Amino acid sequence: MISIVICSRTPKISDNLLLNIAETIGVEYELIVIDNYDNKYSIFQAYNIGLDKSNAQIVCFLHDDIHLNTQNWGQILIKIFDENNDIGLIGIAGTKSKTKMPSAWWECPDEDLYMNINQYLRNGKKEHWYKGFENNDFEDVVAVDGVFMVAKKDNSISFSNQLTGFHNYDLNLSFEYLKNGYRIVATKTILLDHLSIGVLNESWYRSTLKLHKMYEDFLPLNKSYLKSSKNNEFKNGIKFINELLKLKLKKQALYLWLKLFILKPASKVHFHFFKSLFK
Repeated sequence: MISIVICSRTPKISDNLLLNIAETIGVEYELIVIDNYDNKYSIFQAYNIGLDKSNAQIVCFLHDDIHLNTQNWGQILIKIFDENNDIGLIGIAGTKSKTKMPSAWWECPDEDLYMNINQYLRNGKKEHWYKGFENNDFEDVVAVDGVFMVAKKDNSISFSNQLTGFHNYDLNLSFEYLKNGYRIVATKTILLDHLSIGVLNESWYRSTLKLHKMYEDFLPLNKSYLKSSKNNEFKNGIKFINELLKLKLKKQALYLWLKLFILKPASKVHFHFFKSLFK
């Protein structure tokens, strides 16, 4: 059996999604819907409530704006877990590297990205995003995207009680499974349509700073075929700082710049940073 946990932004999830799950999962399941129409819970709280209510040893966290295209996807998940006892978390999109500098999980070398998803854009256009997979059905990664996350239940692992809001729960869960000695994988064998696309707003930047502060002794992470890159650390740091300055988060930008300066003291970037800081 699989427990499916959905944090719903409406009083109830759509009939289309209910029918879609029933017609495609291919195994016995229970559905746990957390009604979060009034934003009573953070995503971390909602998913922990669902985790506590779940009765299965496999727990699937789904967005409420998806359509599953793969038949018998529940059987596929059970087979991966049964044949690989050290796997703790499965996604359909992920990365083989994560910088110590704050960033989104996909801010990595293109060679480190693994995904298979139909993504709807803001203009309504659908794109098939497929990267990285060659001969293997799944690949080891260091983080997966939150649109579809499937966990082997471990009572010592849950979502953070320190983080709030609706961002970075996927990185949080990924890092916790890695810290507890599990493998994380992204698989190409399950395809879904994601009907909306996220926004990196001020709350995302604040959340990302807090998450990286929590895991600063655990990062960076790298399962890449490439060597760890100081250039990618610096690139992510610059990009994040520039966005903080646009949001007028100057104190946070200065804190991060100090780390960037230690990483690479001799750079023209530092002059431009102070020029922007005092505008």
